[in-house]
Amino acid sequence: MSDLYLEELVKKKRTGKDSALRMGLMVLTAVMVVLALLSWNLIIIVAAIAVCVADIFIFPRFNTEWEYQYVNGEVDVDRILNKAKRKRIASFDISNAEILAPASSHRLDYYNNNPKMKVSDYSSHDPERERNVYAMIVSNEGQITKILFEPSEKMLKDLRTKAPRKVFFD
Repeated sequence: MSDLYLEELVKKKRTGKDSALRMGLMVLTAVMVVLALLSWNLIIIVAAIAVCVADIFIFPRFNTEWEYQYVNGEVDVDRILNKAKRKRIASFDISNAEILAPASSHRLDYYNNNPKMKVSDYSSHDPERERNVYAMIVSNEGQITKILFEPSEKMLKDLRTKAPRKVFFD
């Protein structure tokens, strides 16, 4: 029996909140550098350097891509920052899932009303692709997690083959 291996890359769309935060950080950095150059106050210089260093770590987070790697019922999610830095964020197996359905499906109503449910969003946040977002409900040690991601048709069909009573397309 051969293994099915799929890779998918989904670029997270920049939201208005992201753009406002990015612009605010740029303005704050510019103001702090100008103040540091004009005042030569040690506290302001240290604050300006701290803001510049924080920018180095914060700005790559505005350019995020999600990569889904699928092998025989197991999906691994990697976050790629600024097309340079990759980190494994999550790994989940369809055998541990309670249900997999479109995020807007009525089948998820029972789970959506749970206030203790943790939500992990690995989708693009693109309104044009919103109908492609699926939610997987996973229960792990009493903690219920809702995982939002955008699988391809081929991945969905294989997930359906692995767990026909858990995967829904409506």
